Amino acid sequence: MSAGRDPVIAAEADGAWIAVIQKMDETYAELVTQQVALEEKNAALEEAQAFIAGVMASMTDVLIACDLNGRIEQVNLAAERIFGPRQRSLTECRVADLLADSSPTSFADVLAAVERRQRITDREFTFLTADGELPVSVNGAVRFDSRGRSVGIVLVGRPIGELRQAYSDLAAAHERLKQAQQQLVHSEKMASLGRLVAGVAHELNNPISFVYGNAHTLKRYSGRLTAYLDAVHRGADDTRLAKLRAELKIDTTLANIEGTLDGMLEGAERVRDIVADLRRFSADRREARETFDLAALVRSALDWVTKAQMPEIETRFDVPEGLHAVGHPGHIHQVLMNLVQNAVDAIECQPTRRLEIEGRRGEDDVMLIIRDTGPGIAPEISSRIFDPFFTTKPVGKGTGLGLSISYRIVQEHGGALSAANHPQGGAVMTLTLPAAQKD
Repeated sequence: MSAGRDPVIAAEADGAWIAVIQKMDETYAELVTQQVALEEKNAALEEAQAFIAGVMASMTDVLIACDLNGRIEQVNLAAERIFGPRQRSLTECRVADLLADSSPTSFADVLAAVERRQRITDREFTFLTADGELPVSVNGAVRFDSRGRSVGIVLVGRPIGELRQAYSDLAAAHERLKQAQQQLVHSEKMASLGRLVAGVAHELNNPISFVYGNAHTLKRYSGRLTAYLDAVHRGADDTRLAKLRAELKIDTTLANIEGTLDGMLEGAERVRDIVADLRRFSADRREARETFDLAALVRSALDWVTKAQMPEIETRFDVPEGLHAVGHPGHIHQVLMNLVQNAVDAIECQPTRRLEIEGRRGEDDVMLIIRDTGPGIAPEISSRIFDPFFTTKPVGKGTGLGLSISYRIVQEHGGALSAANHPQGGAVMTLTLPAAQKD
């Protein structure tokens, strides 16, 4: 420090220089931070540009970006391949230069659509390519700048031949899907028919066996009576007839013959009723609605399914007689057989095999609740069990259409079908149908 320098002034000067140096350090640090941010933004911009370039290069559709005067500003690799080598670059051309005179759509048509703010959708262009004229289906959109002003048009096109092939492939795939769907529906119908036949065969077996056994008994009675009457006609004396009457048990035969005939008649009537049920259930009267007893329908479906497949199932049946609903009994019978069949399948491997069926009547509807003691419905599939072709059964055991068809049938009847889990385990299916008038 100079001897003639004021200490106070010297201290202030040093402080000022220190402040300047600190400010310079802060400014430099801020510049460094801005430089790093700028480099990061440049890297992100380059990455975005590379991504866009990669997307445009991988596009198989032709892409042309032009200004509002039709001057081409950018094209993708697919466009360069289609148009091939030219005397001048595509970016030196106008869209109109690429169109054939026979093109159904001109660039003037595109501008007119833009001015009317209409969408450019599936417009057919005919481009002049290296291989000749090429019909192309074109979609377009207006391109805007950062201020929201329209500055150009982006056109994306695909050769119509490729579209026709794609539509053809799609139609073929749709046809195959329809055929597969028809086969699955047919399989479900055959499965339902198999369950129906098995149940009917079991139901018919008892009355037919009864008729068959009584017919054999009646045949024996006929032989005894014929032998006794032959002796009467030959003029046998009373002693001989009495002995023969005792040997042939004529008195017992006469006492039992009426009961035998009644048994045959009862068995035949039962067969007649089963056949009548079959005819009623199979009638295809889609518009015809009638009143039917839901209890009788449930009992029939339960007998036809369980007795033919798993007779040892414990059933608890609490459906009051006279629970009348309105609808097509044949279609509802199919629904009930599907519900009972699903319940039987669910308890097949369970230690406790029990079905509980309860019926209730509401003010305007009747309700049927079917509970099984199976594993229940997993939460992840609870929203899908009524979807067509969805099934948890092994391959070959189910088509996934039973519940879907049942759901549709119930809806057509103005009812509802829902599924849930019982608090004590097992699944619960609830069927609701319009009730018949109480009068």
